[in-house]
Amino acid sequence: MQTASDPELSHILVVDDEGAIRYSIGKALQRVGYHVTEAASGEEALQLMADQDFEVVLTDIRMPGLSGVDLLAKIKEKAPDSIVILMTGYASLGTAVESLRMGAHDYLIKPSSNQDIRQSVARGLERARNLHRRRLLLDAIQHNVRELTTGLDGNAPGKANGIQSPGPVQAPVTAMTLGPLTIYPGRYLIQVGDTQLGLTPTEFDMLLYLAAHRGRVVPCYELVREVRGYTVEESEAREVIRPHISNLRRKLEQAGQDPDLIVNVRGIGYRLAEPANS
Repeated sequence: MQTASDPELSHILVVDDEGAIRYSIGKALQRVGYHVTEAASGEEALQLMADQDFEVVLTDIRMPGLSGVDLLAKIKEKAPDSIVILMTGYASLGTAVESLRMGAHDYLIKPSSNQDIRQSVARGLERARNLHRRRLLLDAIQHNVRELTTGLDGNAPGKANGIQSPGPVQAPVTAMTLGPLTIYPGRYLIQVGDTQLGLTPTEFDMLLYLAAHRGRVVPCYELVREVRGYTVEESEAREVIRPHISNLRRKLEQAGQDPDLIVNVRGIGYRLAEPANS
């Protein structure tokens, strides 16, 4: 996926069943240098995405056939690094919160100004670049691990002179320690003793952000802005953040850790308790 900062290298897909809206949005983005492709339906958008990568997809919610929310779910399944911006003329807080929970980057009310659309796309591209850099880091770590676990004689990991060794070779992987937790950046993984807990990118980034800001309460709007990459009011941010915090606490509890490692300061936000080393 292209993620260069130059708009001319950024590919945007605009999905709307109304041709006039597609044309207007497309022109607004083309004027600042983006490559824009249009689709008249969710089904057409999926066909286009099968042949080409798009950094950002702007899609209407209410469309015949595949709705924008359904399209969002399919995009996150097939191309999780693609940034999706939902547009609707029938706004509701419930739909907005549900869309953001499902992984939408932003939620625009139609008709939106060209400036608002371009700003949302610019923020989405920055988020896409961050995801791409994280993916490259993960690939580099995996490559280094493979090299480290390959013997000097060129045998595959775990083999010597063609004989399978009793167990896998343990290679050093960059990690950081937070009390009893061992955190592996780039792998969305934390480990407690011998127990490994896989985290979603949002859960992982949220935990690291709280760890980096220990000693203060982090408002929910700040967590959304810094972890998810968009700006919302505090009341809406709480609805977006709450399920991720609940999942983190549940996974910590399953690993035998105190779920109150993440402290809810009512009406303000969250902070990370100072964990005792086990």
